[in-house]
Amino acid sequence: MHLQESGEMYLETIYRLTKAMGAVRSLDVAEYMGFSKPSISRAVSLLKSGGYITVDGSGHLLLTDIGKQIAESMFERHTILTRCLVLLGVDETIAEEDACKIEHHLSETSFAAIKKFVENQ
Repeated sequence: MHLQESGEMYLETIYRLTKAMGAVRSLDVAEYMGFSKPSISRAVSLLKSGGYITVDGSGHLLLTDIGKQIAESMFERHTILTRCLVLLGVDETIAEEDACKIEHHLSETSFAAIKKFVENQ
């Protein structure tokens, strides 16, 4: 199953919330992203069927190995792109928003160059 941008965003959100809170439920994702519970339910179902997450008996969302790999990659892209934009003089709030838009569409080649640039600053 090919993961679309929205799926990457859900995985990154689950990853961020898991790092911050430990255990994450669908409601936590809905509140964080500002989406309705039915939207999150549908996304969770798709992510489960794609093998990106599992849901334990208590309703906690758990990233599978492939789900975690994608989430970590999106998180790294977001972090590096935000840093790059801030280094260029963009306000941090705007940099965060723009990084979220860019991270899903940037080639590996361009990201590697940006990452190298940011790490050398």
